[in-house]
Amino acid sequence: MGQDHAAQFWDEGYAVVRGVFDAAEVAEMAAAFDRLQARALAGGRNWRDRNTFFCLADDPRKGRILRYVQWPGWIDETLERVRRDPRLLAILEPLIGGDLKQIINQMHWKPPGADAEFGFHQDSRSRHPRTAYRDLATSYIQTGIAVDPQHEENGAMIVCPGSHRLGELPYERDKRAMNQALDTGDLARLGADAEKTLVLDMAPGDLAFWHVHTLHGSGPNRSTMDRRFYINGYVTAANCDRGEWAFRDGTPCPLQGEQSLVHYEDLYSNPGPMFVD
Repeated sequence: MGQDHAAQFWDEGYAVVRGVFDAAEVAEMAAAFDRLQARALAGGRNWRDRNTFFCLADDPRKGRILRYVQWPGWIDETLERVRRDPRLLAILEPLIGGDLKQIINQMHWKPPGADAEFGFHQDSRSRHPRTAYRDLATSYIQTGIAVDPQHEENGAMIVCPGSHRLGELPYERDKRAMNQALDTGDLARLGADAEKTLVLDMAPGDLAFWHVHTLHGSGPNRSTMDRRFYINGYVTAANCDRGEWAFRDGTPCPLQGEQSLVHYEDLYSNPGPMFVD
């Protein structure tokens, strides 16, 4: 990562580093996504085993589809290895240090024609309980790896540059971003400049990273190709009481042993495996 990426991140709330992963590595990630999609659809229902969660949905155009998998790194060797790749640390360390925990590990999938939208939101709204997540603005970074080409037609991520400078905004707490229409009117209501939104056009292997307060979302897939995105969120370890270690003293940390509390509050009392309604 060059100094221009770091400067853009702090100034505009996002940046894209091109060609972080090569074609062979992207093909491995795509194969991992395919394996997990087949496993999820074979089960036919939402499913949980500790922190790993398969979320399916009934799409009016496509029928039953896989929307996302939380913590696929626990069950897929390829995706586990990518989440702690030293190239990610090289991008993150100048911004949030070399002792990093991970609080997000997700594969997102929008098949061709799917109405799989995410309304404009800030990632900070999901950092609960807030006492466990400190110094949000300077300690947390979300990353996304393009597994397929990403463009507006297939539902690529759209950001509102500079919106992170607004700080944490007042959302309706019960309104989820998933399955909400990508409405620029939401930006105006929150005090952001709706005229400044831009699509993160990405090639396979590119990596985007964005601020915890950057307003972003993504529209439906109106193309004939998939839109797969591998999301990993990192935090300065000293400022977070939850999550799995990703890098300790700059050394990659594999997932192993007992799983740590992240977002699933019943991890220890009701770990599964189980189908979830």
